[in-house]
Amino acid sequence: MKWFAAHALLPGGPATDVTFTVDRGRFTSVVPGTAPGDATRLPGVVLPGFANVHSHAFHRALRGRTHDRGGTFWTWRERMYAVAARLDPDSYLALARAAYAEMALAGVTAVGEFHYLHHGPGGQRYTEPNAMGDALRCAATEAGVRLTLLDTCYLAGGLDTPAAGVQLRFSDGDVDAWAARALAGPATGFAIHSVRAVPRAALSTVAQVAAGRPLHVHLSEQPAENDACLARHGLTPTALLAVEGALSPATTAVHATHLTGADVTTLGAAGICVCLCPTTERDLADGIGPARALRDAGVTLSLGSDSGAVTDLVEEARALEMHERLASGERGRFTPDDLLAALTRHAALGRPDAGRLAAGAVADLVALRTDTVRTAGCDPAQILYTATAADVDTVLVDGKVVVTGGHHHLGPVSTHLHEAIAALDPRP
Repeated sequence: MKWFAAHALLPGGPATDVTFTVDRGRFTSVVPGTAPGDATRLPGVVLPGFANVHSHAFHRALRGRTHDRGGTFWTWRERMYAVAARLDPDSYLALARAAYAEMALAGVTAVGEFHYLHHGPGGQRYTEPNAMGDALRCAATEAGVRLTLLDTCYLAGGLDTPAAGVQLRFSDGDVDAWAARALAGPATGFAIHSVRAVPRAALSTVAQVAAGRPLHVHLSEQPAENDACLARHGLTPTALLAVEGALSPATTAVHATHLTGADVTTLGAAGICVCLCPTTERDLADGIGPARALRDAGVTLSLGSDSGAVTDLVEEARALEMHERLASGERGRFTPDDLLAALTRHAALGRPDAGRLAAGAVADLVALRTDTVRTAGCDPAQILYTATAADVDTVLVDGKVVVTGGHHHLGPVSTHLHEAIAALDPRP
């Protein structure tokens, strides 16, 4: 199959009149300066497929439902627990399929699902212990996106609080039981929920289970987490993870919002990736993380939609620079190439062969229109400063068309979302 784009963002920089040849899910050639010939034309500017490195699919049911009483991250969490309590494998499949389809419409070709909703109400085990993970796998397949399922160890409600109530849906009881279930399931990566949810003695076990595969962890999202960790262990969460062997180039730390200077140095020395989720971090009033300081220390950056407050990875990329501008009072803290690299960091999902428009790479691409009211007149090389998810026209995943003309192959995704969320609403 051949595709032609008048503009594309290639590894060497912006290019024009580019022909992409795809065979068996990979680019076999990417050649600029060509005539379209019989190739299928793509509108606007073509980018590599986006990597949504951090997702909680079931949080999508909370969008637009948590702003009535203000509150904090912790009051938001109570509403999240209420949604979790109402899900089963069938309703989870319906909600996740719609959420992943929405991501595809936004140019996402691969998603890292931070999965901790393992069991039934009250902690009751399903006959198939990984029924909820299997639902996510099926949802991604039907939505046409590639899934890295990060089976998450979540054993306690806090540093001083055992798992209780709805958290029993998240907990396997102890780390050995978690490992036995997770290793028998569909996971392609693993996660430590946080240092408040995984006891210190279990951290190294999770890291050992993950050896050779992606290991993700929520890190220093809230000052309260840091304070509790310091009080219990005399260490910051970053220092604790380092001591317990959970930081390596295969590690992705999510948020990393409230770090000390020493933490930044430690993360850089470990060669990890940090996943920023700007729209969630501002929705929950978490704060602005030290993105530029992390990059300067040697950390690679990636992006995620996290709670799904917004599903727009272009906005996440743009916010990386805009939040830095607000924090520093300077423009140009990140270049357009920096933003594109963070937007397409598939290596954080265990797929370093994806995320670039080059021969041999996985054939993922996104065509962003340059003729909408948002993008008309922009320099194609600066498309990430003007476009939104609404400007996505075409999406290929593994060489297969998932979105064309701005429409998903599943049909009206808004209808699917409405039906899946309405089924979870306890109100009449």
